Amino acid sequence: MMEFEIFPDEDAGAGGTRRVTTIQSISVAMRFLNILAAAERALPLGELARLSRTGRSTAHRYMQSLVKEGLAVQDPVSSHYDLGAAALSIGIAALRRVDAVEMAGMQMKQLATSHAISGGVAIWTERGPTLVRWYRSALFAISPVQLGDVLPIDNSACGQVFQAFLPRAVTEAARRIQPAAFAGDPVQRPQLDQIRRTGWVELTSHLLSGVTGQAAPILDAQGELVCVVTSVTDLGKLNAPGDRLALQDVARLINRATGGQSALDQP
Repeated sequence: MMEFEIFPDEDAGAGGTRRVTTIQSISVAMRFLNILAAAERALPLGELARLSRTGRSTAHRYMQSLVKEGLAVQDPVSSHYDLGAAALSIGIAALRRVDAVEMAGMQMKQLATSHAISGGVAIWTERGPTLVRWYRSALFAISPVQLGDVLPIDNSACGQVFQAFLPRAVTEAARRIQPAAFAGDPVQRPQLDQIRRTGWVELTSHLLSGVTGQAAPILDAQGELVCVVTSVTDLGKLNAPGDRLALQDVARLINRATGGQSALDQP
């Protein structure tokens, strides 16, 4: 039977400070589950102990408790451990509750607040990429771009991401009804393949001189495109060179939450 050790994290102190207690053994158990989730195969007890920085006896107690609850399984031949059916059920239930657009919107709002980057979230409609969230940065903003705008399929980073992940017939239908001013050269297959591999597009001076547009896909657990996060900035206004990849970091965070990161990691 798993013992429950409670240790103070922020308990009520003499000064009136509110404290919270956490159950240490649950935190340790989660460490083992995260190790199994990150692994590409079942793991032997010794490797679990090493990766969790615990002793073999501790690892054995926790893993047997997880097996008893269905959160892990042990192969009767190799004795290796893997995630169990209960862990899968919990994961699927969590994914059903994920609102990718809302989550992406919150992350893009935070990005616009902390960087000289305006950005938002686009979904696909019959007219093409359509902005359903847009946040202007106080440090850099383009006034013509606003909520509800439709973006070019070929001449925008966002449009190119949609081309890479949607059937060609779908994007061609929208291209035929887009304004003539949006017309551009369709992106070629090698470039679309690269976008699918990297989950990233960056274009500079494609719509406005000196302005860089970036876009990245947000996928669900089945690898299907849900929406696209996109941004505009003047690279010269960023505080640090690393800020140029801020949208990549945001997209990676959202895709981990939606289950889409594993699809982007596939070769």
